[in-house]
Amino acid sequence: MRLRAELLLALIGFLVGIVATYVFGLHSAPQAPAFNPAANPYAQGIYAEGIVESYQSNGKNINIYPNVSGTIVEIPVHEGQIVAKGTVLARLDDSVQKATTEQLRSQAEAAHAMLDELKAQPRKENFEVAKAQVVYATAQLKNTQDQLAKQEASYRFDPKSVSQNTLDDAINAEKVAAANLKVVQRQYDLTKAGAWIYDISNQEKTFDADEKAYLSARSLLAWYTLTAPAGGKVLAIQASLGSYVGSQGTYDSYTQGFDPVIVMGTADEYLNVRCYVDEILIHRLRPSSKTQAEMTIRGTNISVPLEFVRLQPFVSPKIELSDQRLERVDVRVLPVIFRFKQAESLPVYPGQLVDVYIAEK
Repeated sequence: MRLRAELLLALIGFLVGIVATYVFGLHSAPQAPAFNPAANPYAQGIYAEGIVESYQSNGKNINIYPNVSGTIVEIPVHEGQIVAKGTVLARLDDSVQKATTEQLRSQAEAAHAMLDELKAQPRKENFEVAKAQVVYATAQLKNTQDQLAKQEASYRFDPKSVSQNTLDDAINAEKVAAANLKVVQRQYDLTKAGAWIYDISNQEKTFDADEKAYLSARSLLAWYTLTAPAGGKVLAIQASLGSYVGSQGTYDSYTQGFDPVIVMGTADEYLNVRCYVDEILIHRLRPSSKTQAEMTIRGTNISVPLEFVRLQPFVSPKIELSDQRLERVDVRVLPVIFRFKQAESLPVYPGQLVDVYIAEK
C-alpha cells in the first residue's frame, strides 16, 4: 500500500516536471520597437548629438538677465508670444529707486534755479535799494556839512557863541557821514556788478554734478524694466510673480543653479541644430555649404535633412551629465550648426535633443 502511494507521487511529480519544462520552454516573440533607432543614412557618416535652438546668425538663444536685483511685480507676456524690439517682458519693484530718482531730480532743479538767480543779478529791487541808500547817504553828508559850516561861521564870528564840544561833534558827524557815503557807494557798486564769476562757476559745477547724479539714477531706474533686445519669440519664462531675481538670473530649486529669467528666440521660419562632434572625429569632418546632414527626432521615425550654416571654431569640454561648474571631463567637442525649416507637423522645439549624422567628404 505504501509502495503504491510512493509510485503515485513519483508519477505525479514526473508529469508536473514535464508540463513545467514545456511551459517555461515556450518563448514569446519579442515586441516590435516603438520606433527604429537612428541609423546612419550615409555610407560614411559621423554621428553627433544635437540640440535644437532658435535660428541665430551668431550665438545661441537670447538669454535675458536683469542688471539689478529685485522682486518681479509684473510679467505682461506669455511663453510662445511673438514680441517686437523694446516690448516690456517683466518689471521689478522699483519703488525705492524711483523715490531716489525724484529726490535727485529735485536737487538738480534747485541747483539750476540757484544758478539762474546768480546769473540774473543784480536784482532790480536790490539795485533800487542800493541806489536809494546812496542818495540818502549823500543827503546825510550834505546835511552834516551844512551844519558844520554854520557852526564854523558862528565860531569865527563869535567864539563864545559855539562851544568847542559842539564844534567837535559837528566835525565828527561830517566825517562819519562821509565815511558812510563811501561804504554805501561801494555796496551800490557791488550790487550793480552782480554775482561774482567764481560763485557762478561753483554753482555751474554743482548743478552739473546734481544733473549727472539724476541722469544716472534715471538710467538705473530703467534697468528695473526688462525689455526685448530684439524682435522674436518668448521661449521660456523661468520666474514668476513675486520671485526674487538678480544679475545671475533666477534660482532653480530643482537643479540648484541659476537660469536666465527669460529665454527668447527669433521668430524666423528656420530652427538651428547645434551638433557636438567628438574631437576624435574632427579630422573626418569637412564642413562647407555642400555638407550633407540628417537629423532624427528621438522617439519617432522622423528624419529631417539639414542645411549647413556655420562652424564654431572653438573646441570645448563636453558637458552633459551635470552643471558645467562641477563637471570636468576629458572629452572635448566641436560645435557645428545646421538649420532646417519649421513645419506645424514637425514636433520639434528649441531645447530638444536630436541625433544627427553628418556625411563625410
